[in-house]
Parts: sequence; C-alpha cells; structure tokens
Amino acid sequence: MPNLFFSYSHADEGLRDQLEKQLAMLKRQGIIEVWHDRRIGAGQEIDKAINQHIESDEIILLLVSPDFIASDYCYDIEMTRALDRHEAGTAIVIPVILRACDWHHAPFGKLLATPRDGKPITQWPDTDQAFLEVAQAIRKSAERWQGAKGARPPAPAHPLVSSNPTAVATTGPRSSNLRLAKTFTQRDQDKFLLDTFEYIARFFENSLTELGTRNPGFEGDFRRVDANRFFATIYKNGEDVARATVFMGGMFQKGISYANGQTTDSNSLNESLSVKADDQMLYLASLGMSSFSRGHDQKLSQEGAAELLWAFLIEHLQRRG
Repeated sequence: MPNLFFSYSHADEGLRDQLEKQLAMLKRQGIIEVWHDRRIGAGQEIDKAINQHIESDEIILLLVSPDFIASDYCYDIEMTRALDRHEAGTAIVIPVILRACDWHHAPFGKLLATPRDGKPITQWPDTDQAFLEVAQAIRKSAERWQGAKGARPPAPAHPLVSSNPTAVATTGPRSSNLRLAKTFTQRDQDKFLLDTFEYIARFFENSLTELGTRNPGFEGDFRRVDANRFFATIYKNGEDVARATVFMGGMFQKGISYANGQTTDSNSLNESLSVKADDQMLYLASLGMSSFSRGHDQKLSQEGAAELLWAFLIEHLQRRG
C-alpha cells in the first residue's frame, strides 16, 4: 500500500488531526498508511526520521497555510524535496489548502489542490465535508499509484539522507490511533465567539456592498450600532425590502443572535449560534429555528455560520425571483 506523509506546520496540528480522522476508512481498508512527525519515537533524530519518509513515502500531503509558507523547514526543505520527487514520478504531491494564504504563486501552485477549487478548509460552511473531499482525493491518488506502480519504488538517493544506514533510526509497528482529546478553556470559547462575531460583521458588510454591485436597483446598507450589534438593510428602488439585526448575547446569553428587523431588544430572535467543541476543535452550532436552517446538525465554521445568518436576510428576496 502507498505510505502517506504529512508535511505541515505545528500551528495546524489540530486541522491535521481532523484530516487524519477522515482517513480512518482508507487506513482500515489497507489503502494507505500514514506518518507524521508526531510518530517519531524517543531517541530518534528528528530530521533524519522526517527525511527518511520524505525520501520514501509515495504520497506527500502539503498542508498549506500561512504558517506552512512562513516555515523555512516546511517550505525550503520538505516542499522542495517533495516536488523533486513528484517531478521524477517517485511520489504524488497533493496540496491541501487549510487556511487562506497566497499559495497560487508557490512552486506547488501549478498542482491541482484540494478541497475543490482550492478553497481553504476553514472557509467551508461544513468543515467535515471539506475534509471528506480531501480524503476522496487521496483515495483516488492511492488507487492511481497502485495501478501505475504495482509496488512501492525504492527511495532515490538525496543529500538529505545519511549514507550510513545505521544513522536513521528504524520504527516498528505502531498504532495510528495516537490522537488525544484537546480541551478548550472558557477563554478559548469566548475568544472564538468574539472572533466569529467580527467575521460575521465583515461578511455582512462586504456582502451588502457586493449585492448592490451585482443587482441593479438594489442597495445594501450596513450600520454598526456598537461593539456587540449591527444592522443590515437591503433596499430595492429606494424601498426597504429586508432588515436584520445581528448581536451578541440574547436570551441564550453566550451566543450570536439574529433577529428580523432593526431592534435594540435582545430578548427577541429568529436564530442563535453557540460555540461547541469536539475533541479537536471549536465550532458553531445553530439552534435550528428556521425551516431552511440546515446548520443545526453541522459543525459550522465561521464562514458557515455567516452564510447561515445571511440566508435569513436574503432568502425571501431570492424566492421572489
């Protein structure tokens, strides 16, 4: 089976763990075996262990983010050698876009990235769907490799690898189930909630501007009331056709609320978002108060949460045609 190597920045370890969860079926089926630097055992030389896998593993994932690009080790060493092997046909390199960054101008920018259209995973409404797309791309690559090569090719020589075979510590069989649950403090949750509110405010402001640009006769207006509340209004030929208020708190206290119309009352709302956590990450969950709300059973990213609330404001206008 092809061996898969994660090239990533430790700043993205939580996202790497989420991706590895989605690869569980591929591992159970014996389609791939995965390795990353957290598998390095005590007493092993870190650089040599990593280089051994860069030189031998058949599928190399570049987990792309601003931190990945800023890392001299990831960019100048791991990525450079990975692309050399890709060009030589001894490995398949797959860029996985984790977070928004200027990756198109990188040497790997010519490769087809995943998820679809190279949209960063953290910007997907449902991050599980984004990770699934990555897993499906890896499955296809593994099947293509097995069909084309039939067997694992020998590792080519490279200056990064010591010529002394005893210099690189060997690793025996070990479990891939080494992920431990993360814990998030109340401070972590509060900061995530505040960051999400600011993201939603920018999202609405930009969307209202673009709405008017794309649709003649329509005009959007964004007004920040205070640090915890903003109004959004859509006009058609000068007449208001949609109004909304988004605010922190409300009857559920810890959350982000949406109310139709413009109001300073925090006890009336049409939807509410709250911060939840699984064993690896923080995410948003909706109360699911709308008939078209599909977020109540999803782990929403910040963009997914913003899209959900935006749909409240614009959907009845879209139904009018």
